[in-house]
Amino acid sequence: MEWVFFGLFGVLALVGSVGVVVSRNAVHSALFLLVNFAATALLFLVLGAQFLALAQVLVYAGAIVVLFIFVVMLVGNETVDDFVARERPWLRWAAVGFFLVFIAVAGYSLVMSGWEAAKGLADYGAVERVGAVLYREYLLPFELASVILLAAMIGAIILAARTRPPLGRPEE
Repeated sequence: MEWVFFGLFGVLALVGSVGVVVSRNAVHSALFLLVNFAATALLFLVLGAQFLALAQVLVYAGAIVVLFIFVVMLVGNETVDDFVARERPWLRWAAVGFFLVFIAVAGYSLVMSGWEAAKGLADYGAVERVGAVLYREYLLPFELASVILLAAMIGAIILAARTRPPLGRPEE
């Protein structure tokens, strides 16, 4: 049954990635990217890597796609013309060649490694394993990173408070 879900989510990720490349509307392309990230998170769940699935949803699907959509809305949503196709027609053939090489390498590695090698991802992506590595082997760098992020957050709040005008009646 795992193969069925793996194949279904793999096809969904492939459809999302093709939609990103083919779509001429930047917002639609960003939404296809969201579909791809969600399907990748579901693939991580099928493989038993819950932490990687959660990180995929929070970081990529949550933050990166929102950032892309924000930038597209800020800059403007213009459709893409065929500039690249008119100026450099060899790029389409290069893209097809790279795609075929990627499919060949991915197929070869899937056939040679088999499903059991992919299931080994659960050893590294499970919540218990990531927590044990973070809090046993990398405790000091983890805590130093949290202190640096806390200091940066406090500094940003102080700088923002200095530049903001005081609340109250507007000056005349």
